[in-house]
Amino acid sequence: MHRNHRRVFMKTALICAFVMSLLPNLSLGQDAIRKKPNVVILFIDDLGFGDIACFGNKRIPTPHIDSLATQGAMCTMSYITNPPCSPSRCSLMTGMYAQRFGKSGMARGLPIPDDHPTMAEFMRDAGYVTGQVGKWDIGSKGQGPHQRGFMEVARNAPGEQYIRKREDGSPVYLTDLDGDYMAEFVGRNAARPFFLYFSPLAVHSKVKPTPQRYRDRVPGGGGTAYEGAVVAVDDAVGKLLSMLKKHKLEKNTLILFTGDNGANIQEGGTSAPYRGGKGPDTQMEGWVHTPTIVTWPGTVPAGVTFDGLVGTIDFYATMAAAAGKPLPERCDGKDLVPYLKGEKKGDVHEYIFWHNADPTDAPRRNLYAVRWKDWRLIKSPDGWHLYDLVKDPMEKKNLADKQPKVVANMRKHYDAFVATLPPLKPSADYKGGGQVPKGWGWEIGDGK
Repeated sequence: MHRNHRRVFMKTALICAFVMSLLPNLSLGQDAIRKKPNVVILFIDDLGFGDIACFGNKRIPTPHIDSLATQGAMCTMSYITNPPCSPSRCSLMTGMYAQRFGKSGMARGLPIPDDHPTMAEFMRDAGYVTGQVGKWDIGSKGQGPHQRGFMEVARNAPGEQYIRKREDGSPVYLTDLDGDYMAEFVGRNAARPFFLYFSPLAVHSKVKPTPQRYRDRVPGGGGTAYEGAVVAVDDAVGKLLSMLKKHKLEKNTLILFTGDNGANIQEGGTSAPYRGGKGPDTQMEGWVHTPTIVTWPGTVPAGVTFDGLVGTIDFYATMAAAAGKPLPERCDGKDLVPYLKGEKKGDVHEYIFWHNADPTDAPRRNLYAVRWKDWRLIKSPDGWHLYDLVKDPMEKKNLADKQPKVVANMRKHYDAFVATLPPLKPSADYKGGGQVPKGWGWEIGDGK
């Protein structure tokens, strides 16, 4: 061998040997990254407490959602802290009461604080690929999901509300398309840790176009459009679960399931055993009380029922703990997992507050209330009403006069909470807002 060639050969061999010596460490690093748990949030629009089988519905078959409850924990006292849709999503996405940045009503175009990371920005910076499928409905113009942390965003296909068009012009039911997008995202990112936020339009008004094939699956016949729409959502969840199983990701995926506010009673939803919901009955418990399931096989015990007070503001904190990262200071939520495992006892939050006081918003959206133990205190035109939700879930017996000490205590804490809030930003001053990109397929970027 020529001397120069030999020198090059020996140098190359030494470099290769050095690189090979590093491979076990590189492999360990890749395994560590791969072992970060995936996180999926399923945030269903207008889903009532009594709309799914595992929470007591006797008509609508929801086997895939029920399987989450069987494998994980049902949270029976779970709340949104700022109804309706847009503020509810802001509270979820920021992990805090949206009233803390002035969103005390709909204020649909109010900016998400630039100095506070969204869930997606947090998880992106924690090394996750972040994906969003469905409705956004928060932030100002220029604050779409792809601009506030989501790296892969399913585009909003053209068409009518629920009947959209594929790229070839053929019709497709939106919930079916959303389920396909969820499965596609998981399949594409199965080899790396991911955070997926699924926020379908379903089962928001108006559900009349629900395909007959879904209505026909309601046992006994006569399935309504609304019932069929819930069945379709369950099928979409089934597509997600099938893809997780295909890639052997079930045990390494934390799933949090709930609704963005209570049932749309006029469309056929139910908040049973509670009263009220979206529409004319927003002052009742059913508007803010949502069915929540937390599933993480091997970490969250299977078949648990947790009755402590929790909220969607806790999803951020739970996700952050799963990712092994400290929670941003302004978040109000807490990690749910220690409570679901029984390591911590009692309510996650001793008090939960509602202060929707925007004078420019629709009056039905104004809500002043507080939860503590079994009690719900709510301000009505004729004063404060107090209900024992365990004994009186339909809120028919006002106990304010009989329990003055309970009222005084709850009002004291409510007033203290309100005193911490900045001036509200009127809904009348904020219109429009962030948008999901239009078209087909995916908007792929860096989430910035």
